[in-house]
Amino acid sequence: MNLQDKYNQLEEFNTKAELGGGEERIEKQHATGKKTARERVLQLLDPGTFNEIDKLVTHRNYDFGMQEKKFLGDGVVTGYGKISGRLVYVFAQDFTVFGGSLSRANADKIVKIQNLALKMGAPLIGLNDSGGARIQEGVESLAGYADIFHNNVTSSGVIPQISAILGPCAGGAVYSPALTDFIFMVDEKSHMFVTGPEVIKTVTHEDVSKEELGGANTHSTKSGVAHFTGADEEQTLMMIRELVTFLPSNNLEDPPVKSTIDPSDREEEHLQEIVPADPNRPYDMHEIIQNVIDNKHFLEVQPQYAQNIIVGFARFGGQPVGIVANQPNHLAGVLDINSSAKAARFVRFCDAFNIPLVTFVDVPGFLPGTSQEFGGIIKHGAKLLYAFSEATVPKITVITRKAYGGAYDVMSSKHIGADVNFAYPTAEIAVMGPEGAINILYRKYNAEEKSKAVDEYREKFANPYKAAALGYIDEIIPPKETRKKIIGALEMTRNKRKSNPPKKHGNIPL
Repeated sequence: MNLQDKYNQLEEFNTKAELGGGEERIEKQHATGKKTARERVLQLLDPGTFNEIDKLVTHRNYDFGMQEKKFLGDGVVTGYGKISGRLVYVFAQDFTVFGGSLSRANADKIVKIQNLALKMGAPLIGLNDSGGARIQEGVESLAGYADIFHNNVTSSGVIPQISAILGPCAGGAVYSPALTDFIFMVDEKSHMFVTGPEVIKTVTHEDVSKEELGGANTHSTKSGVAHFTGADEEQTLMMIRELVTFLPSNNLEDPPVKSTIDPSDREEEHLQEIVPADPNRPYDMHEIIQNVIDNKHFLEVQPQYAQNIIVGFARFGGQPVGIVANQPNHLAGVLDINSSAKAARFVRFCDAFNIPLVTFVDVPGFLPGTSQEFGGIIKHGAKLLYAFSEATVPKITVITRKAYGGAYDVMSSKHIGADVNFAYPTAEIAVMGPEGAINILYRKYNAEEKSKAVDEYREKFANPYKAAALGYIDEIIPPKETRKKIIGALEMTRNKRKSNPPKKHGNIPL
């Protein structure tokens, strides 16, 4: 074999590997409105930056005639590249090869990428599109999954881990995405479930479609499993690129600062009118958030789930922050099981990756009712309390209106470690609302006496001045100055040094 033949052989192998399961299967993938693994990777990364690893790996299975069926790459594309000029690692399951099913060789490729990402301190992005375990390999495939899960856990809180579900994801395959920080799904194209519709029908006799059981809509509105949903693959991959711009590469770095022309001292007269004089009238907390962040650019996380709380990423003066805010427009902004867990997970992510937390508070309390109590609101509400208390990143809190009872404590109050606590003049910080308090304090009063007592209580407690007198609020600010004040507080806390006592890990009330 001469020199040219050797080069030709390499080219031939590369071409073969890039065809995955072959032209026919690629066409089939396209016909269902899905891209191939390689197309997805190239779309996700900056042009010309993808370096593939293990392109020529094949499976090592001889059962069920598998030795006759080998494809270069074996159903997963792995490598590294850049997003906005920053290093990321990526693996993409190739549905054209054995339905993207996981083999031992295939798992080894993913494990290698996970180890590299951890060693080099860079985000790991998994593009999932797989029929699950490769049945022909039995326990070897299961072992491969477990190795991947183990690495997910080791990497948790060290590097950002992002999963996109771009096709089916069932059985054991769902647990790797569930262990990662964020899950992206595509409308009507992606599905996640532990047991599929057929098994459910056999065992529980429930008749449910794939879409209803584990589609993007189900997981972004009912279960809260998905964090982001895209209309199609292109949009979903662009959303991943956007998310990465807010995140540091690892837990030892700060999130990337972006230059902005939005003035830090910008005042918004409009903010003076957003919180209504009537304490029972709702308003949209998004309006406050949009008016104070840089360029109205807010990347909301889980926007369709537990809408009584808002969480997401934004920037102040170019610096990324995590925002947590009660939403008075939905269930009056109460804390319940779902909203507590949603916010707690987000707070812990931000704390792990040095992203300061800005909290907007308007909370009348926890949602009453048997379904909440039986569902464990006590332990779920405690998750959010735990997360805010544990977080050592800069914490800035703005009370816009109600901060009642235990919910005042939970929402990043001074007492659980917030660094700077602001309040609007419309803030009401009390154990409970005036009517409820008077009904307890003056049970025997008649209606007229009660009404007078309510007015007196409101005057005394439905304001921020008592808390300010005790030093629980650092400053009462006019709403129009919110942006300027938050940016000043973030600058002041930039070099914050705080660490919790050394321990293996705490025992969060799960």
